[in-house]
Amino acid sequence: MSSSLLYPLELNAQTDEPFLRLPSPFEHIIITPPREADTADVVLILGDPRVNQWLQGPPYPFLQEHADARVARQIAASASALQELKDAAADDQSPDGPLALAERCPVSCIREVQPSGADVYIGDCRMHRCQFDNLAVAGREDEQRRRIEENDARVLGDPGIVWSIGSESGTGRLKESLMLLADYLAPSHHRRGIMGAVCRALIDSWAEPRMNARVIETYTFTGNQGSVRVFEKNG
Repeated sequence: MSSSLLYPLELNAQTDEPFLRLPSPFEHIIITPPREADTADVVLILGDPRVNQWLQGPPYPFLQEHADARVARQIAASASALQELKDAAADDQSPDGPLALAERCPVSCIREVQPSGADVYIGDCRMHRCQFDNLAVAGREDEQRRRIEENDARVLGDPGIVWSIGSESGTGRLKESLMLLADYLAPSHHRRGIMGAVCRALIDSWAEPRMNARVIETYTFTGNQGSVRVFEKNG
């Protein structure tokens, strides 16, 4: 796959896997597509109450079967995002023109690169059209549905599209989502500034140039001060 097709993502020279490397001082952190081998780590992270209590939807206890289904769904979504980029490039009659816009980012899995060069899965962060989770309360279902439909109807590239980081409500364009999840990080890597740097990198390197994202809304549970700090740092 051409690296220019995925710009500003890089390609792993050995595996041809696309990735986004965070800038200093987090250059040891990369964001890649999901892998089948991630399931064991997903079970450990999402099975930890320090993570699970702040997520909307995943079962507890979080079992291997849940991870298998979730990772399989994510792999398919990433492959679909890559195919959309290929199709857009194939339709582009001016290869020297601006980069094709993308509905999604093909990378979402946060990994820490070890001194040996191997990497370890430590979390997940993804962007999508907003599902207006603040309206997911009794009596406001119709309003939420209307906002989602209006937002989904906007053509890719419209600066009025409202995007979001994290939770997926499983409605609208996300109606095939397996479960409701937010961005998350392994407890071993909490309070290091990693998630804030991940969000900033995704916004600056992908959401703005490749999705023309101009409006981003985020939501978190009351009491989740870690996520509040992450989103405050990113505006």
